[in-house]
Amino acid sequence: MEKKMSRETCGGVKNWRKALSFYHKHESSQSHKDSVIRWQSYKASLLKGSVVQQIESATSTEVQERREYLKRIVAVTSMLGKQGIPFRGHDESCESHDKGMFAECFKLVQKFDPFLKSYTPPLNTTYLSSCSQNEMVQCCAEEVTATIVKEMREAQMFAIMADEARDGKREQLSLCVRYVTGRMIKERFLALTELMGFDAESIANTIEQQLALNGIGDLKCVAQTYDGAAVMSGAVGGVQAHFRKKHPEAVYVHCYAHELNLVLCHTCRAISEAREFFEILESVYSFFSSSLVNHHKFVETQTRLGLQQTELVQLSSTRWACQLRSVNCVLDNFPAIIECLLGINTPLAVGLRVKLCKFSSVYLLVMFHTLLSLCAGLHLYLQKENIDLARAMEYKNAVTDSLKEKRSDSTAGELHARALAICDANKLVVSDESSKQRRKTKRMVDYVVESNCGAGAGSEATSSSNADDLKQRLLFPCLDRMLAELEKRFSDVSEELLCGIQACSPKSEQFLSVPLLSALALHYNIDLKPAEVMVASNFFKRKNETGGDVEDMLAVYKQLDADMFPTLKATVQAALTIPVSSCSCERSFSALRRLHTWLRRTMGQNRLHHLAVMSIEKELLDSISPEIVIDRFANLKVSKTNTAPKFINVLVRLNW
Repeated sequence: MEKKMSRETCGGVKNWRKALSFYHKHESSQSHKDSVIRWQSYKASLLKGSVVQQIESATSTEVQERREYLKRIVAVTSMLGKQGIPFRGHDESCESHDKGMFAECFKLVQKFDPFLKSYTPPLNTTYLSSCSQNEMVQCCAEEVTATIVKEMREAQMFAIMADEARDGKREQLSLCVRYVTGRMIKERFLALTELMGFDAESIANTIEQQLALNGIGDLKCVAQTYDGAAVMSGAVGGVQAHFRKKHPEAVYVHCYAHELNLVLCHTCRAISEAREFFEILESVYSFFSSSLVNHHKFVETQTRLGLQQTELVQLSSTRWACQLRSVNCVLDNFPAIIECLLGINTPLAVGLRVKLCKFSSVYLLVMFHTLLSLCAGLHLYLQKENIDLARAMEYKNAVTDSLKEKRSDSTAGELHARALAICDANKLVVSDESSKQRRKTKRMVDYVVESNCGAGAGSEATSSSNADDLKQRLLFPCLDRMLAELEKRFSDVSEELLCGIQACSPKSEQFLSVPLLSALALHYNIDLKPAEVMVASNFFKRKNETGGDVEDMLAVYKQLDADMFPTLKATVQAALTIPVSSCSCERSFSALRRLHTWLRRTMGQNRLHHLAVMSIEKELLDSISPEIVIDRFANLKVSKTNTAPKFINVLVRLNW
């Protein structure tokens, strides 16, 4: 029995040892495997980085890919916005073959871009929807505006230009700014906003709101420029008066381009025959443009007579250049017009031909060609952005002097001779129209007649009396009216400030006059130092002696060092900042016509404003980096939703 138990005990111990040995062996094998895995992981981490580093690397790669993807979207958005092309189509479904310019342009880029060929964005973050398009347009426009505001803050002073126009059933207010930055004068488009009220106070409040919205309400506004409408220019209740309550330094300047156009308008209103003459030109344009048959006959006649094929020009009550272009076009195509009217046997054609063939009409054609040509250069000059008030006044005075020289008998004789030559070339019968007019019989008591008159007078006397009559009846009244309008207008700025501005011009006899400059500096709260003016005067004298002639006020501003002449440079800057015209606002309305067509009438005001900024400020839009636009787009996405997409969360975590 004892032997049996000892055997069982020994067997149990033996099995237990085997089990223990197996356990140790198995445990040793698993530990080895784990150690090998850890070693391999360690070697991999040395080559590829830790798991955390690999996750961050993968996230960084994803972010970089997304930014590259968004760069293509920014490029397409900028191109369409710059050219004023519609983004969306009528049908943007998957089955549509015309999804709009944005989708089609992006599809075109995908065909030739290797990155877009290999990259597939998540379905929920393609950023190709209409909402994303609007947000990208907004980011591009806001970045352009931010650049303008930054330049304005560097300049520390600016001027505003505003104008309003009807856009369908809405009244749009265009707001532009003028400032001097670096070595350039810049006029930039700032805002396009809808007017809710049409009184002066509402318009002034709208302007103030736009300035505050862009963060420039605290800057010094040196001038304000509008057209001559009473609601804008009223000295007591106009926009300029309301705006000056918050900006007392902002002098009002009536747009000089509008002033020049009003000279012609008031001249035509005062001279009845001049008004009738331009009505004839408008009727001729309508006759040949409203009927395709008449238009084709006119083109065929031009070709047959060897004339250059040019279209007649429609007159405009707001554009001086249209009047001159219309006169020049009729004068160049006079033979073709007369021949066409002669071949068309309708009452309207006969009536137009009779009016055009009158010698007085030919004389007016030649006369207005001469007078308007003298003002054509000034009209084009006033539309520039970098002009200053002093130079504009100099050119206006030069035009006035030229018109005064034309008020002479020699000019009247030249015009009469040119009119006779045109009539002879077109075989028109010249008659003494003055003798046909009914005149009141004058008593000749107490008068002595020293020369014969009536039927006894020869052809020379008839022509001479006709020339004198046209001179007294047409040429001199038109010239006198134009000169009176030119003298009366262009004088909205006070005489004291105008003299101070002219003292900043090197062509002025009062260049760098201390009393005149002091009055200008005092108005803008600039503490002008007379010592600086004295040193600057000697500085420019030396430059002139060495051949370094300074041409205009901008050249003076460039030559003045900010450390050497701080107060004088600020005074000249204020004079340069004062606008001459509001043509920049007019140009913005031209862009509005291209953007807000009848096919895009459902566009909201914010989108219209952003597209207008992109279309008008093309130069700034091209200079903006896509990376900055993407950053603004990311921040916009984060601020608009609490559940931002993963891509946006990644950008925020990495502070991109």
